[in-house]
Amino acid sequence: MALHGDTWRCDPATGAVAVPIYQTSSYEFQDTAHAARLFALQEMGHLYTRLSNPTTDVLEQRLAALEGGAAGLAVASGQAATTYSVLNIAQSGDNIVSSTDLYGGTWALFANTLKRLGIETRFVDPADPEAFARATDERTRAYYAETLPNPKLEVFPIREVAEIGRRLGVPLIVDNTAAPVIARPLDDGAAIVVYSTTKYIGGHGTSLGGMIIDGGNFPWEAHGERFPLLTQPDPAYHGAVWTEAAKPLGPVAYLLRARGVLARDIGAVLSPFNAFQCIQGVETLPLRMKQHCSSARLVADFLAGHESVSRVIYPGLQSGESRQRADRYLHGGYGSLIGFELAGGVEAGRRFIDSLELFYHVANIGDARSLAIHPASTTHSQLTPEEQVMTGVTPGYVRLSIGLEHPDDILADLKQALARA
Repeated sequence: MALHGDTWRCDPATGAVAVPIYQTSSYEFQDTAHAARLFALQEMGHLYTRLSNPTTDVLEQRLAALEGGAAGLAVASGQAATTYSVLNIAQSGDNIVSSTDLYGGTWALFANTLKRLGIETRFVDPADPEAFARATDERTRAYYAETLPNPKLEVFPIREVAEIGRRLGVPLIVDNTAAPVIARPLDDGAAIVVYSTTKYIGGHGTSLGGMIIDGGNFPWEAHGERFPLLTQPDPAYHGAVWTEAAKPLGPVAYLLRARGVLARDIGAVLSPFNAFQCIQGVETLPLRMKQHCSSARLVADFLAGHESVSRVIYPGLQSGESRQRADRYLHGGYGSLIGFELAGGVEAGRRFIDSLELFYHVANIGDARSLAIHPASTTHSQLTPEEQVMTGVTPGYVRLSIGLEHPDDILADLKQALARA
């Protein structure tokens, strides 16, 4: 699927096997009737690269196929994907229910920016799936979670919450950025999957990108009153009813509106060049994930036995219900992210980071290179003690993203940095 999971075989004009970079802003219409059909959604085709592009289309199809979804929309970043995924079905006066275990940027988006737009986020602890049901009312438009939350690394109970949502008519949106290939949220009942393709999907650390994948499995019309943006005439697109407009194309009403309204009006879309870069990453993604997971397990075992480390946060080392969820939803490995707590606290964390030689000190994850960060010195430096507990980040916490270097080299760098911490 990573190599052939779309309709692309070769360039129809030249026979080129590699996907060309169609670096164009616009496309010539055959005639006025052709233009009219495209704008009226009576025929699919390219209008303007803010809406679609042949290079980007290959990436969208391939990731949708890899994920088992109906269609995809490539956007400018993972943050854009998350934002669009909510704005596509929620408006002022609505609410979403979100897991507390989130990437910090998503937390800020939900707690502040969406709040200023009139969309309330109700945060609940995913350790109790029924908390999602208790927080739901008639204005709840979605549940939101991360498969493998960064930095807490507690695997989300996808199936349990998805089933609650199906019962109440609420779709589950899952950010699967940290677990491509090893997790398939759509198979476990999620309705929408989002990615930061900047991370593992690209894998090279060169190109920002994001993706929204419509599972095509949620009955929007059956819960029409809850989703007026999809089931009632949309003044943002000439009165189109998206659930009706999508019927000739398949179960893609959600994705069609995201493209026709949000991509068009807000415009945070992926460039053809970055789409090309992401395609190169997709082709080796399954192989890279195997190596990421294999090396990460070696590192986690090493850290668990080190005298300077008081705690290791890694799904493969968890016990009880946390380990059961990890084994239920992660297949073929536990990802490449590892968190650990240095007994020496914040100063030990700083000394460790400053002593690394092979690892890069960056804010990214999912690179081919091994990466490390001490959140208490950067993104979480202003958190209150209560917020530190909620996010799982404490003064001595260090996060690693294990890359593709030889495991012996990775371990050697960790050993010398720990000795200096």
